Amino acid sequence: MKPVEKRPGGRSARVLADVVAATLAEVTEKPYDELTAEAVAARAGVHKATLYRRWGGVDGLIAQALESSAGQEWPVPDTGAVGRDLRLLAGEVHRVFADPEAGATPRALIAAALRSERGAAALHAFFAARHRQAAVLVSRAVVRGELPDGTDPVALVRAATAPLYHCLFLTGEPLDGRDADRAAEAALVAGRAGAFVNQG
Repeated sequence: MKPVEKRPGGRSARVLADVVAATLAEVTEKPYDELTAEAVAARAGVHKATLYRRWGGVDGLIAQALESSAGQEWPVPDTGAVGRDLRLLAGEVHRVFADPEAGATPRALIAAALRSERGAAALHAFFAARHRQAAVLVSRAVVRGELPDGTDPVALVRAATAPLYHCLFLTGEPLDGRDADRAAEAALVAGRAGAFVNQG
């Protein structure tokens, strides 16, 4: 969930990049109840009428920030061994969200999205996209014979990362790299035992 880089593509693309960057900055600095479309418009240098016409308000801006983040490439580990790949994947989740500075914006964006119906729908789509991207590491492992045929790649990826999100966003428990390794290992053990094989 990094700020969207500005790319050539005309005024519309520049406006989108500026608005998303401004939304992320506002979300990081303020709780959901204090967010305003006017502040985002001022920060992005966009007329508020343009912003309202395109995004409709705060909830639309939060959804757009997530949609733009979902479209960014997410490097998927490919070490040749599914255990290492899963540990690296879980470790990346830990690195991004648990870091006090780097994790401030993605944590704040998720917290804001959970307060908004449109934001929650965009958040669901964001994680679905991320899980589909990462699922290739499980598919490769099935081909190599490291996991049973019929293993659901998305379900296994979800299992490897879910304990981290549970601590980060539900219980607030502190995390370290060992927690990421344990989450990945638990998912791997379950996967090898056939827990994620699709039935029928």
